[in-house]
Amino acid sequence: MVRIIDRRFDSKKKSTANRQRFMRRFKRQIRKAVADAIDGRSIRDLESGEEISIPSKDLSEPSFQHGKEGVWEQVFTGNDRFASGDGIDRPMGGGGSGGGGGASNEGESEDDFVFQLSRDEFLDVFFDDLALPNLVRTELAKLTEFKTQRAGFTSDGVPTNINVVRSLRGAIGRRKALGAPLAARVREIDDEIEALEQDTTAHLDEIAALREERSRLLIRIEAIPFIDRFDLRYNNRIRIPKPITQAVMFCVMDVSGSMDEQKKATAKRFFMLLYLFLRRNYEHIDVVFIRHHTIAKEVDEDEFFHSRESGGTVVSSALRLMTDIVRDRYPPGAWNVYGAQASDGDNWDNDSPICCDILDKELLALCRYFAYIEITTGEAQNLWRQYEGLTAHHRNFALQRIESLEDIYPVFRELFKKEPA
Repeated sequence: MVRIIDRRFDSKKKSTANRQRFMRRFKRQIRKAVADAIDGRSIRDLESGEEISIPSKDLSEPSFQHGKEGVWEQVFTGNDRFASGDGIDRPMGGGGSGGGGGASNEGESEDDFVFQLSRDEFLDVFFDDLALPNLVRTELAKLTEFKTQRAGFTSDGVPTNINVVRSLRGAIGRRKALGAPLAARVREIDDEIEALEQDTTAHLDEIAALREERSRLLIRIEAIPFIDRFDLRYNNRIRIPKPITQAVMFCVMDVSGSMDEQKKATAKRFFMLLYLFLRRNYEHIDVVFIRHHTIAKEVDEDEFFHSRESGGTVVSSALRLMTDIVRDRYPPGAWNVYGAQASDGDNWDNDSPICCDILDKELLALCRYFAYIEITTGEAQNLWRQYEGLTAHHRNFALQRIESLEDIYPVFRELFKKEPA
């Protein structure tokens, strides 16, 4: 057997190309490992990397070997015991399974290859599982606030922004610059007059001319304005983007009997995307989980996704609880409040108008953005029909439908796309 080994020196960035080539080759195994990792991860841990194990049997390399020359024939041994489809008895002794037998002095094997995915690589594979090439962050809307900041001085402005100290400093400098040559000439004349006055009879006309010149110079010095228009300096203030430092994300999910495990898994994927989006815009973010059937309750993430508690459907209980939590713990003046509600839309008929009224009059005024996601494959439910009227009056409210996992990212982009300038 002949092995060909590339011993050329690595060029710049060659390791990156090799890594990408490796990931393309073992994409199926990596995607399966990432899918398994997502099922066991929490939303807050989604952005970290992952350690992937590639089975040794998948790492076999193609090899070259010399073949026989010319025309040749080969005879294979026959089989007189088994035919296709026959079952084979298990060997006696139970030595075929690992762990229970004794040690052996024969045989060899290779350990699985462990491959560490970076955070970005992990997210790329995660989004690829949602039928995405990658997360195009530049196409997602960002809410930006601006703050006014001092940025030096300017010669134009309004009277209320005049900087008195800087203006007087400029005026003094201008007066000194314009009056310095004249004042120097006045001092020279004073010295000349003092020298000529030693002999008053001989230089009377010359002294008179010098005194006349001195008077003209003093008049010119006095004529220099104390402050001129181009001495004025104004405080310059500019608007700069202010990073919004903290936000809270409310995950509201219906856990009534009609929300099966598949719908909950779809909701979890959407909440993961929303969390990642907010993490790229805020330095600090809290996550509040609210699950409801007929009664709403704030829970931790594990109970939110895995609790088996179920019942009827009264959505207004969750919206009232979210409103109370925002007012008690997350005042909108200090926090940027986001909400995402996932449901199959099946609600008690008398409760849907109440939900619409809570959003319209209370909750949407406290939120920067609120999205309702209806996870269903059938026609729109009564909750959707009630919510449709809110979109015309509230720009911070949106609703979308998700029928399968492939719809998650298009729906997410539609909810958070940039608005035209």
